[in-house]
Amino acid sequence: MKGKVYVVGAGPGDPELLTVKALRVLREAEIVLHDALVSPEVLALISSNARILHVGKRCGQPSISQNEINALLTSYATSGHVVVRLKSGDPLIFGRAGEEMEALRASGIPFEIVPGITAALGAAAVAQVPLTNRRLASRLVIARNHYALDGGAPDYDFLTNPRTTLVLYMPGDDYAQVSEQMTHSGMSGETSCLIVSKACTSQQQLCVTNLRELALVPPLPPPAVMVFGNVSCIARKLRDDNCNDHEHFHSVLAAGRN
Repeated sequence: MKGKVYVVGAGPGDPELLTVKALRVLREAEIVLHDALVSPEVLALISSNARILHVGKRCGQPSISQNEINALLTSYATSGHVVVRLKSGDPLIFGRAGEEMEALRASGIPFEIVPGITAALGAAAVAQVPLTNRRLASRLVIARNHYALDGGAPDYDFLTNPRTTLVLYMPGDDYAQVSEQMTHSGMSGETSCLIVSKACTSQQQLCVTNLRELALVPPLPPPAVMVFGNVSCIARKLRDDNCNDHEHFHSVLAAGRN
């Protein structure tokens, strides 16, 4: 008798941001395969009777392959287990869920997607910045800075439109390269940039800068996202209005510069 696989979004880290359904599934799971960025607080909610397997991938470090993960999901479900594939953020946004769903369909394994709050929404929430605004931004683009080896460099030519908000996932630690890439694609050096590190956790940090000054910013701890566009000006104003609170919200802009 075949079991079932739940592909669950763990959100950005705060366990209170899990959906009610995600919490129920974690408590019913018999096998949980989780990514590296799932927070300890979320992992603590898994049933004590479940077998928990770390299958995360970290850049430059040895890790289990995607084919091996697919095989584990199929094997456990075929044995009749309730399996949870637990991913940080939302599983359908840069989460390789598409490959896992293909493998499950090919094996005739029933599965269900339980969405989660993706990093862009978590970062915007903690910074109190809308990603769209009828006066400032009418288009939202979510992009990944790293790209497949055979896919070439990402194309950011659309960024000449000032009413576009770009949320850049996985920017890496070479902010100078990001700045050069965006400038080369036509983004103005004065474009505001909000960087959010470890959003919705106790270690979250926020930094406000602009594209021209981005290369001077010391890299924030991963996972991090960058928000480019007019809406990031709101974060700058919030920072300026609360200039005594530097614990999580700081800026590298020179004093007095807009």
